[in-house]
Amino acid sequence: MKVSVYAPDAPEQSVRRLRRMLELEGVQSRAAKPRAKPAGEDCVLVLGGDKGVREYFHKAPDTSVPVLGLGEGESGGMLAQTDIRDLASDLPRLRRGRYSVQEVPRLGVAIDGGEARPALNDAAVFPSRSAMLMEHTLRVNGQDVWHDSGDGVIVSTPMGSSAYSMSAGGPMIFQESRVFGVISVNSLDITRRPLVVSDGSVIEMGDISSQLHCEAVIDGIARHPVKKSVSCSLMQPPARIVRLRDDSASITALARKVDLAAELLRMPPSSKLLLKTLEYEGALTQRDLASRTMLPPRTLRLSLRHLLDGGYVKRRVSARDGRQRIYEIAGLE
Repeated sequence: MKVSVYAPDAPEQSVRRLRRMLELEGVQSRAAKPRAKPAGEDCVLVLGGDKGVREYFHKAPDTSVPVLGLGEGESGGMLAQTDIRDLASDLPRLRRGRYSVQEVPRLGVAIDGGEARPALNDAAVFPSRSAMLMEHTLRVNGQDVWHDSGDGVIVSTPMGSSAYSMSAGGPMIFQESRVFGVISVNSLDITRRPLVVSDGSVIEMGDISSQLHCEAVIDGIARHPVKKSVSCSLMQPPARIVRLRDDSASITALARKVDLAAELLRMPPSSKLLLKTLEYEGALTQRDLASRTMLPPRTLRLSLRHLLDGGYVKRRVSARDGRQRIYEIAGLE
């Protein structure tokens, strides 16, 4: 069996540990180059949890080789199902081909008529600064649906329906459903409700305007300036994800997300912001969190304590600097 390993931001000791596991199991491995064509690999191992998998598919020119996402310190992600600590026991199954491959639909996001960019979770269109209104016209298959003014709009895949879309009031969509969700965020029209449309639809946010320029945020990772329009449609081929077990993409995992959604409603806004930042950005130091959220130091400390005490976030010592503490989302048990 041949695999490639994608680990651009992982600590070197994690990569070495992974390579040793593969060698002991008789699996050949090499460093993955996402922008290069496949070279006969059976699968790609991606370190960095769900965020690492999303980043890989943003750069991969060919999605024919399935991807096994590996979390570091947590498991049970929607994309990265396996913790690197548990991989040794899973490698015999992987080597023998005793796994399934799930095809995950992707959005193709075209900004101002440009080339479509891939999104696994969602495309969010917002003003470049918070607390600014954005106007837009939503069109589905060329037909006007609404003219809206609010914080922004999110277009979500079924996979992304349990992420940013969920926290904005969007529907939870089963993974097998061939639909996309469209959510207007904090619309001035209190009757505005989320939409569910066929994944064969072309969804366009046109006539976009705000006091400042707007941005399209793809999977919470890549930001692109927007002048007038963003168009979303199904991108082919889909992403292919290795599933060593069924629980990660199952109704049980969705139920755990629903429980978390209920808890989110009771959280203060600062705790919600920290939780969603960690979900999209991955593990961060307190300094990183302060920079990304711009929360006052005291509010940041109190919110972290609330999340730690509630078991939503866990803290560990940085492998690179023993003085630093790293915060990350705890596994949803």
